[in-house]
Amino acid sequence: MTTADSIMSAFTTLLVTLDPPGLAPIFLGLTAGLDTAQRRQVALRGTLIAFAILTVFALFGAGILSVLGISMGAFRIAGGLLLFWIAFEMIFQRRNDRKEETSKVAITIDHIQNIAVFPLALPLIAGPGAISATVLLAGSFAAPLDRAILILMLAIAMATVLAALMVAQRLDRFLGVTGRALLTRLLGVLLAALSVQFVVDGIRSAFAL
Repeated sequence: MTTADSIMSAFTTLLVTLDPPGLAPIFLGLTAGLDTAQRRQVALRGTLIAFAILTVFALFGAGILSVLGISMGAFRIAGGLLLFWIAFEMIFQRRNDRKEETSKVAITIDHIQNIAVFPLALPLIAGPGAISATVLLAGSFAAPLDRAILILMLAIAMATVLAALMVAQRLDRFLGVTGRALLTRLLGVLLAALSVQFVVDGIRSAFAL
């Protein structure tokens, strides 16, 4: 049975990698020209699709790794390094720039009705960092009850993302450029520490230390 500390750590990892405040201004750019009802529809559809994607990886990600012959220890090391790179991008404000570039390209090649799928659900919400974090956490939440707790945490984290998207305009106005930059950097530092812990756990697992 997982402990309260491990649950809190897992939930923090999910929230930081999903980055609800950082998604808000990008969502506004994606949905420019849509009315409030259409924005809500896009936000709801995008978060539901992202939740489905991450749930599949939470349930079957470890099995896929096993079929490929990749140990959980090795994946923890690789996933930790990937999360550290994402943390580095957050600290130096490169992640949002990359997401904004992705959203601009998507608008030119995709119909406005499909932005809930691409790029909102994938790769902006359920991106490489969120997928890696989900698979890593699934390795620590292996028992059926623990896996159900992980799915519940995913649902709560997605509800937080949905809430941020629903109030994106007000949230963006409240935080401002300085507030967003400060919050993103603080979350990046936190994610860097969590990613190092994943690498440490992976080395211990891989080398049976």
